Amino acid sequence: MTDSISSAISPMGKSTSEFTLEDFNSRTQLSEKTQPENEYNPADYRDPIAGQSSVGAFVHLLKGSLGFGILSMPMAFYNGGLLFALIATLVVGLLCAHCVHILVKTSQEICKTHKIPALSFAETTQKVFENGPKYLRPWSVFAKRFVDGGLMATYFAAACVYMVFIATSFHDVINYDTGLRWDVRIYIGFTVIPCLIIGQIRNLKWLVPFSAIANIFIAITFAIVLYYLFSEPLVFSDKPLIARSEQIPLYFATAIFAMEGIGSVMPIENSMKKPEQFLGCTGVLNSAMIIVVLFYSAIGFLGYARYGSEIRGSITLNLNDGTPLADTAKLLIAVASLFAYGLVFYIPIDTLWRNISDRISEKNHNISQILLRTAIILISGAVATAIPNLEPFISLVGAIFLSLLGFLVPSVCEAVYLWPDRLGWCKWKLFKNIFLSAFAICALVAGSTASVNEIIKLYK
Repeated sequence: MTDSISSAISPMGKSTSEFTLEDFNSRTQLSEKTQPENEYNPADYRDPIAGQSSVGAFVHLLKGSLGFGILSMPMAFYNGGLLFALIATLVVGLLCAHCVHILVKTSQEICKTHKIPALSFAETTQKVFENGPKYLRPWSVFAKRFVDGGLMATYFAAACVYMVFIATSFHDVINYDTGLRWDVRIYIGFTVIPCLIIGQIRNLKWLVPFSAIANIFIAITFAIVLYYLFSEPLVFSDKPLIARSEQIPLYFATAIFAMEGIGSVMPIENSMKKPEQFLGCTGVLNSAMIIVVLFYSAIGFLGYARYGSEIRGSITLNLNDGTPLADTAKLLIAVASLFAYGLVFYIPIDTLWRNISDRISEKNHNISQILLRTAIILISGAVATAIPNLEPFISLVGAIFLSLLGFLVPSVCEAVYLWPDRLGWCKWKLFKNIFLSAFAICALVAGSTASVNEIIKLYK
């Protein structure tokens, strides 16, 4: 965007994405003499102008989980079976919410202990290892780089998937209604153009209107999808309660991709004016996750019951071609996904910029950001054009990246942070985190193997 957007709003002349840990530390040092040690509140040292409300955080978190991902849940149910997938979705949703909770809780505790207003996902991991057992401290820099690299890979891959989905939706509607025979790759090329514009937004607060509009479009799309789901009797008798064993890993990979929004959590929490409202029984996290799990279960269960083995990567792609309602649903969800692209792209580019900005002259920051964002979006478009098939790549992204970042890293971080004498009765938190780590590794190995096999079959 323009200089007025990129430099607006921060008292120090920086956008939210340029607001570094060093800036926060300098503020903290100025106030340490007057702030009693046991009363340190990280929220008091955050940017009060650029910060967003709890409602804005809720909208972002909801948008980060409700979107294209939920429409892939019927495919997950196809790979899991009606009963197994229904129960597993509730369990996976609970585990996702718990892992987000322990990550944010750990980050907030570190902020209070070390008098730091906010920490990113990677910075939290680094601080945990720096202050953990002595034999783990040398691994702190590697831990930070691992999380940063994983986040960038995850969300750049997800950005490619979003491009493919947006283009496929427009392709199905326009080609059918006009009689054109354009390849989906042409539509991917057109999709890159608005992505180049939305991808230049550098302040999370400016993305709230896009998320709000996207949520409205998604709600309308859901209503249309539900209409089609109940337009004919649902058939359950020919759907297995549990799918074949070789399909189960694909269920977990797809479900994790759909529900896991670990990368967006810390930027959202860090941007809140009142971060204490993020956790808690009625906090932003629990409120959003309850809605997410209920919607995911309903859409997955009903979508699979309606379309069975014919289900595609997004249920909207199964709607009747050429009918006004179906076309409306496909176009609305495509536009909603385009608006969501800004949030998906914000996370990896913010991470990358924080790691390289100190090597670039400050006077060149603006033009460097524009060129960097443009180059990465063009590369993403090239990758999407080269691989315009949705289903197996959704599973592969979920299996490899989100299994590690969503489950393994938060559980390891909590275990290291609480070691050795704060792990609860009989160290139950340690055993709980070992279980979560084992689940992550199993999902990684089984899901990625199954996804690669599906890709090989597809391109044979």
